Amino acid sequence: MSERTSVHTKQSSPAELGSRPIGRLLMQYSLPAIIASLATSLYNIVDSIFIGRGVGAMAIAGLAITFPLMNLIVAFCVLIAVGGATVSSIFLGQKNIGKATDVVNNVILFCLVHAIVIGSITLIWLDPILYFFGATDETIIHAREFMRVIALGTPVSYVFIGLNNLMRATGYPRKAMISALLSVAVNVVAAPLFIFVFGWGIAGAAWATILGQFSAFIWVLAHFLSKKSFVHFDPHRSFCSVSLLKRMYSIGMSPFLMNCCACLVVVFINKALLESAGEYGNLAVGAYGIVNRTTMFFVMIVFGVTQGMQPILGYNYGAGDWTRVSATLRHGVIIGTAISAVGCALTELMPDLISRLFTIDDTMVDIARRGFRIYFICFPVVGGQIVIQNYFQSIGKPRLSIFLSLTRQLIFLLPLLWLLSSRYGVDGVWGSMAASDLLSALLACATVLVMNRKIQKQIQFPAKLNAKSN
Repeated sequence: MSERTSVHTKQSSPAELGSRPIGRLLMQYSLPAIIASLATSLYNIVDSIFIGRGVGAMAIAGLAITFPLMNLIVAFCVLIAVGGATVSSIFLGQKNIGKATDVVNNVILFCLVHAIVIGSITLIWLDPILYFFGATDETIIHAREFMRVIALGTPVSYVFIGLNNLMRATGYPRKAMISALLSVAVNVVAAPLFIFVFGWGIAGAAWATILGQFSAFIWVLAHFLSKKSFVHFDPHRSFCSVSLLKRMYSIGMSPFLMNCCACLVVVFINKALLESAGEYGNLAVGAYGIVNRTTMFFVMIVFGVTQGMQPILGYNYGAGDWTRVSATLRHGVIIGTAISAVGCALTELMPDLISRLFTIDDTMVDIARRGFRIYFICFPVVGGQIVIQNYFQSIGKPRLSIFLSLTRQLIFLLPLLWLLSSRYGVDGVWGSMAASDLLSALLACATVLVMNRKIQKQIQFPAKLNAKSN
């Protein structure tokens, strides 16, 4: 919450959060976040399309194997990036520019340390890690080739992500959005050049990704090296602060655990598909990669909406204005549900068209079609569930948010995956994900209905006391 609040209080009066129409506020606050989120999502889609078209179906399957490993690598970056952004927002709110500058210095240092450690571990034990995540002798060649480049590029990736989060947190959301768009634009131009013209194969897609991030890294670094920036790099300030590191870790732990859970889930799904699909196991894993990329495209749009909701919810929750809190939640649930409903409609109506963007292999297209049809049948409820989950985070109840996230990613999914895949094979894998989405959405609705009665009383009672005292 504090990150988004800090960003926008620099561009407009905070009083707007308590007075302007909710719909206009959501548009104003969510649009830059949605654009940045879509840019990140397009990274994955562009890579998959060029790899599938330029290298082949087995390369798509190999790329799908790398998803959980990349999630895990990003998780260790998030510890510093999200934690640093939030801490810097707090210091700015306290008018402590010196401490906010210390955060910049420490984010750069600790991002580099994390990158060197995690990148080295990945390179040293790359094959055993990939086999654990579901690689086979046919797919590990492609997965290894891709991940070697990604692991080598972790210092660039980590510092870019860390500083880009700080850029938003210190009052430059549009510049942060531009950096995300820049990285995607470079990737889109470089990937076909490296794959088709230079003949670098799947490694070319990885190099295009790193080149895109390097271009954005230069943009972000130039911002923080400039003394014109409100908060900028200062070599004379603190660099290695244990107290700052602890604060960043404590705040970044929640998204870190979320990424780890996402990593674990993909591992189990990959293994279930390999076992259930028999000789077509690798193609089933590749089909799941297509379904997963498509899913994340719509989920990232919903995440952009929730980022826009955060400052509005936090401000009005603190002000004791339950009417605006509930209205913001209602708007968010409607918008989130509409986005996921569009995703459901598109994938149900044109699964082959989507799949053939990524591959020309007819068997993989057939498996993906079945996956789209079964999994996305319950997808309309996902948008609302994500909004409710982030609603609790925005009003300072992270435990409820983490619990609701785990129900969808872990608590419901893993038992259903084991039960349904053993009885219905590949269809059971798709069905377990759909059933998990439905159950977690029902639980989220029940939780928000029960908790909102308590929350309404909690925020209205202090507001009434303040009104009487005035």
